[in-house]
This record gives sequence, structure tokens and C-alpha cells, in this order.
Amino acid sequence: MPAARQSHHRRDPFARIDIGTRPSRPRPCPCTAPTSIEEHTVERIHHALDLTTSRRGLFIAGAGLAAGATAAVYAPYALGQAEAQQSTYANPVIWQDFADIEIIRVGSDFYMTASTMHYSPGAPVLHSRDLVNWEFIGHSVPRLDFSDWYDLNGGHRYIIGIWASTLTHRPSENRFYWLGQIDFHRSFMYTATDPAGPWTRHAEFPRSYYDAGLLVDTDNTMYVAYGNTELYVAQLSADGKTEVRNEHVFSSPPEIGGMEGARFDKINGSYYMFLTKPPNGQYILKSSSPWGPYEVREVLLDMPGPIPGGGIPHQGGLVSTPNGAWYYMGFVDAYPGGRVPALAPITWTSDGWPQVQTVNGTWGQTYPFPNLPPHPVPSLIGTDEFTAATLAAKWEWNHNPDDSKWTTGNGLRLQTATVTDDLYRARNTLTHRIQGPASTATIELDPAQMADGDRAGLAVLRNDSAWIGLRRDNGVTRISMTDGHTMDSGFNTVGTGTERASAELCGSTVWLRVTADIRPGAERQAHFSYSEDGSDFIPLGTALTLGTSPAFFMGPRFAVFNHATQALGGAVTVKRFTVTT
Repeated sequence: MPAARQSHHRRDPFARIDIGTRPSRPRPCPCTAPTSIEEHTVERIHHALDLTTSRRGLFIAGAGLAAGATAAVYAPYALGQAEAQQSTYANPVIWQDFADIEIIRVGSDFYMTASTMHYSPGAPVLHSRDLVNWEFIGHSVPRLDFSDWYDLNGGHRYIIGIWASTLTHRPSENRFYWLGQIDFHRSFMYTATDPAGPWTRHAEFPRSYYDAGLLVDTDNTMYVAYGNTELYVAQLSADGKTEVRNEHVFSSPPEIGGMEGARFDKINGSYYMFLTKPPNGQYILKSSSPWGPYEVREVLLDMPGPIPGGGIPHQGGLVSTPNGAWYYMGFVDAYPGGRVPALAPITWTSDGWPQVQTVNGTWGQTYPFPNLPPHPVPSLIGTDEFTAATLAAKWEWNHNPDDSKWTTGNGLRLQTATVTDDLYRARNTLTHRIQGPASTATIELDPAQMADGDRAGLAVLRNDSAWIGLRRDNGVTRISMTDGHTMDSGFNTVGTGTERASAELCGSTVWLRVTADIRPGAERQAHFSYSEDGSDFIPLGTALTLGTSPAFFMGPRFAVFNHATQALGGAVTVKRFTVTT
């Protein structure tokens, strides 16, 4: 179960360097200077893109379930992609971590979901009208209420949870269905009449539909394709609540190796199972019956991808537009940033097999824009002042939150919800995907209600994490940069953090900043800084080298946290959260 490129604009965005966080003289105040300042120039990108994504699609012979998405990567410009680039698009559409994508079309609307594992709510739903510009609209799994461990109660579920799930639409009911296996021994189905929600649990199955693909056939029958190496098809009951038939339909040939990531389509009367051989191959099975027998063909193997330093596009699925154009949306392993979607046009052979349209033998960095009216949407990044009664759909918690300990409306107020010295066991840590190729997150924090022993701030969260924030001890609040929050190979905590530098807090508000470079490759780093006026930022502590191992699956995220180490009762207010490129 796993996983886009230069724009048509040739200017190197990394040629323009700005000191986004720089050593500066502290404003006159009685505070001492930081005890350790790393005087590094932090590279930032002034003109990176707004981006967007997607992965597989269910199509019933032109009934209209389709997909797509990718966007310009390195092209520097300030306009939205639809305004600035109507003749071409560039990979990736969204340079954010969206793996195991499922993408469908209903009429002229496109919807996309992705793996979220331990983040809650799970299985985001994004919407587009042109396959290039995407916006969050909700989540299919409102809460990971599968065991106490998803509440960080008695254990944790890091890298478990929402894996390679499937999303589809059933025209006879005008209803959306989401299906995914949980904890590798059961599966759950959720439904909604509006893809933005509310979503409700529809069924639980006593079988793990691993890497599932859900198909609604032209006769309204629901099928699930799933498995790894040994591939199966299950038929569901008419109400979609039970399994009525299950058969083994295909074994991966030894010369290919294990295949997974099934996406199940019916196109022009034939059944197709789209499968990945991670991390470098894509294959497709074809049959006249959902039960087989199936023929197999290679779609791609070791095809150079669209992101410099990134992997080979794979997994994902086939999608079509209302006017009959076809696309393949795959994803690229692009660590440290995670897995990033990429889109390529598809043509069909006379006997019904798909072929990727390449550019000089590679997955193109740019392609002609889909023959659809460009439809700009609000940016996936920017500023959130938390004035609404609920969180925007782009936000996801690390495991389930304690909903009694946070509010929005007048900033984000986070009461301490856990007494722990372990960031990975602290509830109510709120995360935001990092925008690539590099981006900066800044929070404005009011610490007036912190209690002794509290820790609050802005982190880069993964299996090796660091943060810049505040420590309150013995009645004194100080600014701190801390790293060394680490996990072992079983994703259990082995390091609870080491403070690398500190500075006195002079005012009643502090601005905390993290700049992260997530371009594919080793030695990419995140840098930490703070400000007491929101303008001049002072670097603090050491840089965090971002890990490139795919074992954690998810890429790093920006994360806002507040937890106690002594007793509950304290709180902080995040007045503003901003992501810029």
C-alpha cells in the first residue's frame, strides 16, 4: 500500500533566496538573548505554487465516475493556477502528502480521498471541477472510534487506521459510499448523501478488505476488489451491509511479484482491476466478468517520474472527464514530504488496454490542461484565525481529540488534555499538511493561561519530531526549542525531547515559526524561530533533519500542541495560524 514537476516556466525558484527567518537584534527589553542561536540562513521559496491532487476513480461505462489532478510544482507565480495556467498543468497538482488516492466523478464534480492513518477525522474529501484546483470539503470518517487506542488511551495507533480506502457513488440512491479496512481484521463502510457530510457508519464487515476498490456495476450490484498478491472479489448485499459472495480471482505472477492497491472499474463492458507493484510498477487486469478469468498487462515499470529526486509514479487509478478524455492519477514517493499525486493522460489500444502518454519516455512534468473550464478555489494554505464555530476541513488531529478541551470562534483555545512528557501521547495536537516544495508555518500564541509544567507550541510532527514553543515552570514562561522526540521501529516513544536552546519571553504574545524544506532527498531540514513583534524573527536552537524513510508512511506535518506535565487546567489561545511559501 503505498504512493509530480517542473512547470513550463524555466526559472529556478530556488535561485531567489530570502532570509525569511534571520538573526536579528532583539527589541529593547529586559529579556536576555537566546542561550543558543543557530545563525543559519533559512532558504525560503517566494514564488512556489498553490497545488492540488487526487488518485483512483470508479467508472461504470461512462456513467461518469472519473478523476484526476496534478499541478505545477516549481513555477513561481502568485496567481491561482487556473488563472495563471489555463493551457497546461504541471505535476503535482497539490504538493502535499496525499497517498493512496481514490478519485471519482459525479456529473461534472470530482471528489478525492486519501489515507490518513492515525489522524482524525479520517479519509478527507476534496472537491474539484477541473481536476487541477482542489479544496477540502469534509471527511468520510468523522472520528476514529474503533478502539480506545485511537484516543491515546492505553496505547496508540500510529500508522494504523485509515489505509488505502475506497470512495464511490451509487447513482440509484444518489449516495456516496466509503469503505476501508481497520486494524487488518475488519472493515467499515460509511455513507452520505452530500460528500461534504454528514457521514454516518453504514456497516461493519468481519473481513479485512485490504487496499480495497469499490465498484457499483451497471445493474447496481456492489463489488469489492482487494488483497495483496492473492486478489479477491467480494459481492455485497443489495443494501451494502453484508457480504454475499467471495472468490479468489487472481494470483500475482512470480515474474511480477506482489500486487496490491486494487481499484475496480467497469469500462465499455469490461471489468478492470488496476494494481500496483510498489514502488515502481503498475499493472492492470481485464475480464468480461468480475469473477474472472483475468488477463494481465503492464502499464508502467521503472518509468522516470515528474519530481526531481522523487520516485516512480504508481498506484492510483484511471479517470475520465465528462467529454471522454482519460487520465491516470498515480502518486510519487517524495520523501521527506510524503507521497505526492501526479496526473498523466491515457489513451486506449484498439483492444481495450490503457497506455500512459509520456514526454520523452517519462511521466511528464507538464501536460495540456484538461478540456474543462478552469475553476479556481480557495488556496489550501493561507491564514486561519479560527473565527468559525468549527475547524476547517483541512485540519486533522493526531489521534482523536478530547472535544471538551478545545474551542474555536475567538481563536483556537487549547486546554491541556493530557498529563505527559511525551509529545506522541499528548491529546489535542492539531496538524496541518506541509506545503511543498518548501513552506513556513507561523502561529500567534497567547500564553496567559498556561500553568506550571505546561508545554505549548508549534512542532514538526513525525517519528522524529522537534518544536519551538513555550515552557512554564516555577511561575516563569520561557521560549524553548526542543528536539529528540523519537520513535522506534514499532512507533513507540524512545525519546521524549531535549531542549536545545531557550530565550526569555518578554511580552504577552509570541509568534512561533517553522520553515520546512520537503523536496525529495536527504538532508532536507526544518528551522525554528520566534518573534515578539510578529515581524523580526530570531532563529533558535538547531535545525531538524527530516527523515526520508517510508516506514512511517505519512510525511511530516506542522502541529500545534498544548499538554501538561504536572496537572491539567492550563490553556493557550492560538490567535492565528499561517502557512506561506
